[in-house]
Amino acid sequence: MRELVRMYVGLLAGPVLLLVVYFTVPLGWFGPHHPRISWTAFGVLLAVLGAGVLREVRMQVLGQSRHPVPRILVLLCGALVVFSTAYLAMSREPGELDGLVTKVDALYFTVITMATVGYGDIHPAGQAARIVVMLQLLYTVVFLTTGVTALTRQVKTRAVQRARHRGQRDD
Repeated sequence: MRELVRMYVGLLAGPVLLLVVYFTVPLGWFGPHHPRISWTAFGVLLAVLGAGVLREVRMQVLGQSRHPVPRILVLLCGALVVFSTAYLAMSREPGELDGLVTKVDALYFTVITMATVGYGDIHPAGQAARIVVMLQLLYTVVFLTTGVTALTRQVKTRAVQRARHRGQRDD
């Protein structure tokens, strides 16, 4: 029971903590005034997050991961924060992202792009913004799909184990 509570706390605490950091930490040092720092941080963070998702999926496939759900969820939420920060930074360059002004706008645009919906109220106008949007779509297809597949497999495995356990108790 204690383990289950810890898992649910992790499910909630990780994403909430990431969003609190995103909304409270000043992000002014990312953007067109510091392009090397911005692009390097963006690339490194995406690589780390992607490697983390792949590691968790690998561990689950090998049967070595006990609680991949909170970890994968935090990694995927981390990708949301990284892309939101990148879009916010790019919005400081005139002509890159029309309609994106605030952190909420950046998070909204990231979620809409990840869901591949696109409302048109915020759109990439510049070349760098269009490249990052394409990168996010590819990143979403590869890592989100991989992460969700791993999560689905974990839930299915647990459901089968519980059903077997209940069946054994009924016998």
